[in-house]
Amino acid sequence: MTVYGFHASHEQVPPAELLAAAVQAEQVGFTAAMCSDHFSPWSARQGESGFAWSWLGAALQATESLPFGVVNAPGQRYHPAIVAQAIGSLASMYPGRFWAALGSGEASNEHITGAPWPRKDVRNARLRECVDVIRALLRGEEVSHDGLVTVDRARLWTRPDTVPPLVGAACSEATARWCAEWADGLITVNAPVEQLRRIVDSYRSAGGAGPLHLQVHVSWAPDQDTALALAHDQWRTNVHGPPASWDIDSAEVFDVVSEHVTPEQVARSVNVSADLGRHAAWLQEYADLGFDAVMVHHVGREQSAFLEAFGSEVLPQLKVTPAPSYTAGGSR
Repeated sequence: MTVYGFHASHEQVPPAELLAAAVQAEQVGFTAAMCSDHFSPWSARQGESGFAWSWLGAALQATESLPFGVVNAPGQRYHPAIVAQAIGSLASMYPGRFWAALGSGEASNEHITGAPWPRKDVRNARLRECVDVIRALLRGEEVSHDGLVTVDRARLWTRPDTVPPLVGAACSEATARWCAEWADGLITVNAPVEQLRRIVDSYRSAGGAGPLHLQVHVSWAPDQDTALALAHDQWRTNVHGPPASWDIDSAEVFDVVSEHVTPEQVARSVNVSADLGRHAAWLQEYADLGFDAVMVHHVGREQSAFLEAFGSEVLPQLKVTPAPSYTAGGSR
């Protein structure tokens, strides 16, 4: 049985409007939610980038039972002890309703510190150190560490009773295999079915036993041309895979390198359709691949009509289940 959740895009929607959308998502039948954690949008047209952690506190309070996750990149913009403190506080206030996915980050968000942007292998090694620091702090240990990150006698004084899941973020088979070594689950983004199957198989065959999360980009409008134009306007800067998506360091440069991206190219990365039955079929296909949670991101800036349509026409076609209590992490 698959959980279907709402993905809240801070890059596109002002925080107050996004909070109202999260409340509406729960009301129309989504049973989970997650959000991005960016300092910069992917495009000047998107035009927003609210602070995820303060918004998460408000969203958890404003909704009745939705669990929330966030994708975070510790190690440069965030010191891992600060990430651990943020996770610990939210999980303490809202037991069983919070999880965090950890990844190696993108230059567009991390360059603001002025520190050099490391190679991917160095970023992965840094992330691995951060994961160990965060877990130890959430377990109540005092941590000192000297490596790619430095920690001096850190201790969390406010902690949840149980450590929430720390999920690995991966867009490739190699990273999925690596995440199986340390993560309590995996999250990836929508891609062709065969590529997703390989990512799932890589994680599972390497010993990854945690739940699988998928963030799905969709574009819906009452007519096909509008849905495609909306996706092209808002998401054409996001068709570039790694290493471009990791290494381009500003919304302005993303806009320049995306000037000649066509609507048809965008439709390879976004599920574009005016047919709500087609959207339901796509989401069911992801569930059939083995994903335990499918987080739906409508790439338009206006969310209300999408939520109403998916709540009334798409979710009833799927076997939507309540999200589990996120209190099973911290075993590693």
